[in-house]
Amino acid sequence: MTTKNNLLTLFLLLSTFFVSKLSNALSNRHLTGTPPNHHHHHHHAPASEQPLAKIAIHKAVNALQESACITANPLLMGCQGEDTEWVNVEVKTSEPSESDWVGVFSPANFNSSDCYSESTNELQDNGPYICTAPIKYMFANHSNHDYTTTGKASLTFQIINQRADFSFALFSGGLQSPKLISASSPISFANPKAPLYPRLAQGKTWDEMSVTWTSGYNIDEATPFVEWGWEDQSQTKKLSPAGTLTFSRSSMCGEPARTVGWRDPGFIHTSFLKDLWPNTMYTYRMGHKLTNGSFIWSKLYSFNSSPYPGQDSLQRVVIFGDMGKAERDGSNEYDNYQPGSLITANQLTNELDDYDIVFHIGNLAFAKGYISQWDQFTAQIEPIASKKPYMVASGNNERDFPNSGSFYLSSDSGGECGVPAETMFYVPADNRAKFWYATDYGMFHFCIADSEHDWREGSEQYAWLEKCFASVDRQKQPWLIFAANRVLGYSSSSQYAIEGSLGEPMGREHLQKLWQKYKVDIAFYGHIHSYERTCPVYQDQCVNTEKYNYSGTVDGTIHVVVGGGGSELSTFAYVDTEWSLYKDHDWGFVKLTAFNHSSLLFEYKKSSDGLVYDSFTISREYKDVLACVHDGCGTSTLAP
Repeated sequence: MTTKNNLLTLFLLLSTFFVSKLSNALSNRHLTGTPPNHHHHHHHAPASEQPLAKIAIHKAVNALQESACITANPLLMGCQGEDTEWVNVEVKTSEPSESDWVGVFSPANFNSSDCYSESTNELQDNGPYICTAPIKYMFANHSNHDYTTTGKASLTFQIINQRADFSFALFSGGLQSPKLISASSPISFANPKAPLYPRLAQGKTWDEMSVTWTSGYNIDEATPFVEWGWEDQSQTKKLSPAGTLTFSRSSMCGEPARTVGWRDPGFIHTSFLKDLWPNTMYTYRMGHKLTNGSFIWSKLYSFNSSPYPGQDSLQRVVIFGDMGKAERDGSNEYDNYQPGSLITANQLTNELDDYDIVFHIGNLAFAKGYISQWDQFTAQIEPIASKKPYMVASGNNERDFPNSGSFYLSSDSGGECGVPAETMFYVPADNRAKFWYATDYGMFHFCIADSEHDWREGSEQYAWLEKCFASVDRQKQPWLIFAANRVLGYSSSSQYAIEGSLGEPMGREHLQKLWQKYKVDIAFYGHIHSYERTCPVYQDQCVNTEKYNYSGTVDGTIHVVVGGGGSELSTFAYVDTEWSLYKDHDWGFVKLTAFNHSSLLFEYKKSSDGLVYDSFTISREYKDVLACVHDGCGTSTLAP
């Protein structure tokens, strides 16, 4: 009998073990979109995030077939100055297979002339046949269901101007052992070097707006500048010079950014429009003065300048993280990854009249070392970023790489180690490689942290953060906002539950006394691709039982995860915490509306329909911010 019992216990133990192993494997699979045995440096990075990484391009071989043919038209794009064009690609082959795919290469000459070996750090002659990943790809049977029988396919690609020509190549052998069967003649834009994709950001003072754009013109070929002025005054236009930056393969930290993912980023120009009047509509356009004296102009854009800090007026802020990029032509889709980024971009474009400034708090393009994707991302957000200040933060997919000085040692940036993000976007930081900064918008004061550099007590960033919180006059700017990419506060996502910390390990232990002492109203995070809001919380306890209408003393900070900007959604753990008030497993963003100095409205909106699914209000006066709360009280003396 005892043996039987022991066997039964052993059986139960083993079956429990296997079931937990299986459920872990399945939940991991759900988190990552890859088989559970796939090796991960870090569980925050689903392996399916970068579709271009699925292609073993260095294994490509030349198998050109006379009988196969691929053509693209139009041959010349952007004849009316457009920066994008829909291109029709016709494929014909005698040996079709469902794993055949078409890659878009730019520059069009994609042979081995630029093969670069990580081991020798020099160009290789006898290496692989193709050393550059395509900028996008599509399977030949995409919308051509009879391709495998007819050997004919028509594909439609959306091509954006990326400073070089393009060719389309048909491969057999799938993504893992590609064989080049046929390549098209090159097609190109009328002016490949045209100034494109302007992105606005607030400068270091409230009355300064920066305009950053990309072009193919180096400074020895043309002088970049911005022509701008009041919307209704065409005769008094100002000219402001622009500075020019770029980066090279040698500034990348590793693969694939240094190898198959490398593509020349062109030239990144930034101009500072200064002495702006508050709340004023300005128009602007980017220009390049060529050495022969002629001018190249961009389209005409407009923006509304920022309010004076502390000014009493209606002020509306949009916040989200982790948008990523997706293709409107259906290319690069892997496991239906990232339909959300287009939904969010579309919704924010539709609502342009309903907000004033955007904070995209890290995990921007998810390029992960495929540099061509940064152009694709700036093109995707251009309808928003060309009209509203687009303030970014740094996340793991921008910065992290082993032995590169990032706080976390994952390879999530694909060797970029922050360089593209820090060059493609301007932020008013003292040092753009240390991605923390403060910025004002009327009654709001924002302290934007960099979760990928040490933020613990005693670090350079911690000292800066305290200074940022301490420097705000809460009578003029009552609404104090903290933001970072990783969840330095509270999250009940599966990813953090596995770590047992329900938030980034050490995060709130180090930062909560600052949030409490300086009475931070709301802390925002991305990184986890879903929405969650907490009660006003301090030391893991709700300090206020109210859920929707807060008034009076600021007794704790509300923490909000708003990482559903578009990337593959994250699951929640089956944990019930006292502090979690609302969760949503969907794409969306937050909108803050300050009506005046004593009234703030918080709204969480789904990207799919723009409707509000969660909201709360804060109503209070200046004396409520000054009042003593636990661990948030100035020192005093009893002397009269």
